[in-house]
Amino acid sequence: MRSLKQFFNKKFYIPALVVLVILFGLALKSNLDVVKEIKPASNVEEENTTDKTVSINKEPLSSNVSSPDIAFDKPVPNSAITEPETKPTNTNQQKDSISALSNSKAGWGLKTNNEHQQPEIPTSINSLLKKYKAYWIGNPEDKIVYLTFDEGYENGYTPKILDILKSNDVKAAFFVTGHYVKTQPDLVKRMVDEGHIVGNHTDSHPSMPDISDEQIKQELQIVENEYQNITDIKGMTYLRPPKGEYSERTLALTSEMGYSSIFWSIALVDWVPMPNGSDQAYQGVMDKLHNGAVILLHAISKDDTEALDKIIKDVKAQGYTFKTLDDLVKE
Repeated sequence: MRSLKQFFNKKFYIPALVVLVILFGLALKSNLDVVKEIKPASNVEEENTTDKTVSINKEPLSSNVSSPDIAFDKPVPNSAITEPETKPTNTNQQKDSISALSNSKAGWGLKTNNEHQQPEIPTSINSLLKKYKAYWIGNPEDKIVYLTFDEGYENGYTPKILDILKSNDVKAAFFVTGHYVKTQPDLVKRMVDEGHIVGNHTDSHPSMPDISDEQIKQELQIVENEYQNITDIKGMTYLRPPKGEYSERTLALTSEMGYSSIFWSIALVDWVPMPNGSDQAYQGVMDKLHNGAVILLHAISKDDTEALDKIIKDVKAQGYTFKTLDDLVKE
């Protein structure tokens, strides 16, 4: 009887043990399969995240980089993203981004002559000016001239200048700073009332390439607002860059704001008294006179003021006609 019990115990114990081992092995395999299914998915997500970061940072943003494509690759935290991720990217807008344009400062300069021919500037500069609605000269075939004045502050001569213009039936353009508009509202109103153009010469007369886009906008808008308060005229059309300094960025930005930048083809060193007084001012204009001339005078100059009537009369006597900047931009 005892041997029979031992037989059955051995007979059933061993298979039972085998079954338990098999069941345990199946359970362990099942758990491992589940882990394998989950873990690769987690790895894929981590790798994709890493790939995106590498892709974004592949072209690092640098203060020396001028390419708009690189500039727009700067990584942005998810918390700062306000637009839907599905919004299409306009690559043309990126390439045309004003902030990405060259900000290399250029000063206005001309190759002049005493043969009454138009001055010369490099073809590349001429093309750049045309691209951004900037002007410095008129048609070489037409005996037309354009008279402009810069007004940084009042030195007591503008009323006489306006009298001379009125008596000769000539319309001019006056480029005013913020200081001028704020301190001489009556003269600004008179300019407008007598048919002259009032242009923007910025609020504080900075070199525009030296300041940011927002600062440029502020400089121009301050003058616009003061001008509107005085005249009830909204907006201004023409800009003279202070010191004649500009860059592609500043030309593009001001053009986008609706301005035509106006440079010049005749100018005098007239912001200081001239050694030969009004005679030197007169000869300075007449010796360089040419078709399409944009003449720049500073209204603070006593010499210019005293020579102005004779300049206008003799320019007309040589067969030239005075027209306005509105006519210039229509050519």
